[in-house]
Amino acid sequence: MGERARGERGRTAALPPGLDARSAAILREIVEQYIEAGEPVGSRTLSRLLPIALSPATIRNVMADLTEAGLLYAPHTSAGRLPTERGLRLFVDGLLQFGDIQEEEREAISRALAASGRSLEDTFAEASATIGGLAQAAGLVIAPTSEGPVRHIEFVPLGSGRTLIVLVNADGQVENRVIDTPPGVPPSAFQQAANYLNARMNGGTLADLRQSVALAMAEDRSTLDELAQKVVEAGLATWAGEGRGGSLIIRGQARLLADVTQIERLTAIQTLFERLETQETMLRLLELAEQSDGVRIFIGAESGLFGTSGVSMMLAPSRNEHGRIVGAIGVIGPTRINYGRIIPVVDYTARVMGQLLR
Repeated sequence: MGERARGERGRTAALPPGLDARSAAILREIVEQYIEAGEPVGSRTLSRLLPIALSPATIRNVMADLTEAGLLYAPHTSAGRLPTERGLRLFVDGLLQFGDIQEEEREAISRALAASGRSLEDTFAEASATIGGLAQAAGLVIAPTSEGPVRHIEFVPLGSGRTLIVLVNADGQVENRVIDTPPGVPPSAFQQAANYLNARMNGGTLADLRQSVALAMAEDRSTLDELAQKVVEAGLATWAGEGRGGSLIIRGQARLLADVTQIERLTAIQTLFERLETQETMLRLLELAEQSDGVRIFIGAESGLFGTSGVSMMLAPSRNEHGRIVGAIGVIGPTRINYGRIIPVVDYTARVMGQLLR
């Protein structure tokens, strides 16, 4: 699996094991050309691009060695070479150069995560769309369930047995959920349910509120009429038992289809979309994020989530001021995604999201 990525512009780590300076320079240039253009690179082109003077014949010999080592391959009958997923992994782990996030990117992310007057889900959906747009890939956010103090709850009937719950956290963030309620509930029952819950809020979390309400209702159910009691139970149940992780929000999936022309690749991407919609995938993504302090990079099937090749994922945990993981953010894109530019974007967004969820 990919390790976290850290670095500074223009500085790289020591040479990867098994590569001398000449081989490393050629592999790096081939990968960088692949990321930029997606086309095979030949020895004559490399001889003009490399920072060291090497003849095309020497370059061909090195390319042959890298191909034999499983780091490059020749597509079809082309004389040029492309990196394999193993070659990309070696590049990311030991040869990648990247720098700081651009100021305009910081501003775009900060605007997306400005939560004033919006629900957390809307805020993180905007963040997912923004990071996906910056990366020209699919952006994903694991939005946490609310665990902070609760200030207020309202019930808004929508008709046809559907009711909107508006929950306001102590820091002013808003969460909305739609629940099923018995048909024919009068407005007075919704108001009674809201009054009952709000009267029992004492600066605690939803878990605290659920516990205190359960005890109060067990001791005296006569304080609520039957319909209001059902509204209270339905309202609390919608947050109960959600466990870790909250919800997975993905935006920009269409970008993964932009360069797909082969039917087998289209099928693989569609399968990827289906996997991303499952709760199991969301929890596994959160587990992967928990295993690192920074951005983790997964190429192809390395994450254990997707069997498809040609896809890379970058994922970073969001931690609050106490170091607890409160969510995760990342991107999924083609293996020729611009790792050096996108890693700082993912890292910065994860840190801003963590500050938002103190």
